[in-house]
Amino acid sequence: MACMKLGSKSDAFHRQGQAWFCTTGLPSDVVVEVGEMSFHLHKFPLLSRSGVMERLISEASEDGDEACNINLPDIPGGAKTFELVAKFCYGVKLELTASNVVYLRCAAEHLEMTEEYGEGNLITHTESFLNHVVLRNWKDSLKALQTCDDILPYAEELNITKRCIESLATKASTDPNLFGWPVKEHGGPMQSPGGSVLWNGISTGARPKKSSSDWWYEDASTLNLPLYQRLISVMESRGIKKEIIAGSITSYAKKYLPGLSRRQGTSESSTRLAPASLGSPPSEEDQKLLLEEVDRLLPLQKGLVPTKFLFGLLRTAMILQANPSCISNFEKRIGMQLDQATLEDLLMPTFSYSMETLYNVDCVQRILDHFLAVEQIAGGASPGLIEDGQLIGSPSLTPVTMVAKLIDGYLAEVAPDVNLKLPKFQALAAAVPEYARHLDDGLYRAIDIYLKSHPWLAEADREQLCRLMDCQKLSLEACTHAAQNERLPLRIVVQVLFFEQLQLRSSIAGCFLVSDNLDGSRQIRNGFSGFSGSNEGGGWATTVRENQVLKVGMDSMRMRVSELEKECSNMRQEIEKLGKVKGSSTWGNVSKKFGFKIKSQMCSAQEGSVSKQLDGNVKVEKLKERHGKHKKASIKDE
Repeated sequence: MACMKLGSKSDAFHRQGQAWFCTTGLPSDVVVEVGEMSFHLHKFPLLSRSGVMERLISEASEDGDEACNINLPDIPGGAKTFELVAKFCYGVKLELTASNVVYLRCAAEHLEMTEEYGEGNLITHTESFLNHVVLRNWKDSLKALQTCDDILPYAEELNITKRCIESLATKASTDPNLFGWPVKEHGGPMQSPGGSVLWNGISTGARPKKSSSDWWYEDASTLNLPLYQRLISVMESRGIKKEIIAGSITSYAKKYLPGLSRRQGTSESSTRLAPASLGSPPSEEDQKLLLEEVDRLLPLQKGLVPTKFLFGLLRTAMILQANPSCISNFEKRIGMQLDQATLEDLLMPTFSYSMETLYNVDCVQRILDHFLAVEQIAGGASPGLIEDGQLIGSPSLTPVTMVAKLIDGYLAEVAPDVNLKLPKFQALAAAVPEYARHLDDGLYRAIDIYLKSHPWLAEADREQLCRLMDCQKLSLEACTHAAQNERLPLRIVVQVLFFEQLQLRSSIAGCFLVSDNLDGSRQIRNGFSGFSGSNEGGGWATTVRENQVLKVGMDSMRMRVSELEKECSNMRQEIEKLGKVKGSSTWGNVSKKFGFKIKSQMCSAQEGSVSKQLDGNVKVEKLKERHGKHKKASIKDE
C-alpha cells in the first residue's frame, strides 16, 4: 500500500528512451516488455489489480529468476495503452476520453482487471464511462467506433463496435430538433427555456436554425468502408428513409472517388468533400471495391440520387474496369430516370481500345433499352388513344417524349463520327417508339448530319436511313429544307413535297371552315344587335376587325399557293425529264412506288386550291357588302 501511495503522483513515471521507470523510492522488481518498450515496475501494484499479471508474476517467481521479466505481446493498444494501465495500478487518476476508453476497456478485459482484484477496477470504470458518457453522445460514439477499427477482434468480442453503431443509428434516425443534437455538440448557441438564442445569458429573441436530415453525412464519411457499411445496414433496418440513406452514400462516394469530385466542378460541396483532405487518394483497387459496395448499398429506386451522379459512377466504373455486373446495374439505374438526363451526360467517351467510335454509343443503347423496358412495365409504352391526330390518355407520355428529344439530340452529336457504322446509328434511332416523336424534325437533322459526314453511302443505304423518319411528321420549315436538300434521295424529296402539299390543303380547308362558321355567327350577332342600340356600334367594329384579320390570312395563303404552284411545275418538269431519259418503265415504277399519279393529282390539287382560294375571296367581299347594308339600315332606323 505504501508503494501505491508513493506512486499516486503522475510525475513518478518518467521515460528514458525505450524504457519507462516508476521512481517510488523502491527498486524495480519486475520488467514488463510490451513491443519495443520496457516498463520497470513493482510486482505488488500489478498483481493486486490484474489476474493475468498475478499468474505471470507467480510463474516467474517459481522459476527462481531474480529479475522477473514478463512479456505482453498481444495487449490491445500496445505500449501506449499499457502505460495508462500501469498508472491506474499505481493509483494515478486517469482521464478517460472517447479516444482511449475502447483501448483501456479491451486491455482491462485482456488483463482480467475485474472487481475480484479490487473494488472499482478498470473494467468497471471503463464500462461505466462507455455506457453513461460515450454512447450518449454522437461525437464520442463516432470517435469510439473509429478506434474500434485498430483492435476490432477485441472490440467485437465485447460488443463495443455493435453498441457504438447502434448508438449512431439511433441518433441519425431521430429528428435532431427534438433533442438538440448535433447543435449542442457542435458548439452551437445556448438556448433559453423559451427556445430563443442566449448571448451572455440574455435572450436575443432569435430562434436557432433547425438541423437538416443530412447533418450526419460528413461525420459518417470518416469511417472506413466496412464500418460504414455496417452503419448503413443498421440504419436501413431501423426504417430510415431511402432518400436519406442514398444521400449519405452519395456523400461518401464523392469523398473517396476523386473522379466524381473533378466531374462535379469546384462548388462548395465538392470542395468540402474533395479527397485532398485525406492525404493521398485511395488506390484503384480500393476505388473499385468502393464502387461495387456503393452499387450494393444504393436502393434500386428511381429518383433517389441525381442522374448526373449516376453517370459519374458509371464513367468511373468504366475507367477502373469494375465488375461488369456493377457497370450493368449503374446503367439500369440511369435507365430508370433517363428522362432526367442531359445531352452532356450522354456524351460519354469510349474508354476501351476495342471500340472505334468516339462516344460510347453501345452504352447509350443499353440505357435506352432499360428505360423503354421500365416504361413498358409501367404501362407507358402504349401510345394511348388518338383523337384529332393527337395522343391522349397516356400519363407517362411526357418522359418518353423527353427521352425521344434527348436521343435525337444525341444522334445529331455523334453523327459526325466517320467511324460510326450505319447499323449502329439506325438501331439507336429506331429504338425510340414512333409515338414518342410528335415531330421528326430532330431525327431529320441527325440524319442530314450523318449523310453529310458519310458521303460515300450508297443510294440504297441513304433511302434505308431516310425511311426512319416519317415525312408526314415534319414541320413546314423542315419540309422546306428537305425539299431543297441535295443529300436526300429523289424519292424522299418527292414524298416530302407531296405531304407538304397535303398539309397546305388541310390548312386551307380548315381556314374556309372557320370562315363559314364566322359567317353564320356574325349573322346571329347582327340580328341581335339590331334590337339593342347600345351594342350596335361594338358589334360592327368587331366584324370589321375580323374581316381584316381574315383578309390578311387569305393574302398570305394566296402567296403560299402561288409558291407551291411553281414548285409543282418545276417538279413536273424534272419528272418528265427523268421519264424521257430512263424510259416509260421508270415513270411507271415511280408512280407504282408512291401509290398515286403524281402528275395528275398534284396539279389538280393545286387547281382546286386556287379555286377554293378565289371562292374564299368572293365570300369575304360578299360578307363586307352584307355588313355595309346592315349598317346603313341601322342608321336610317335611328
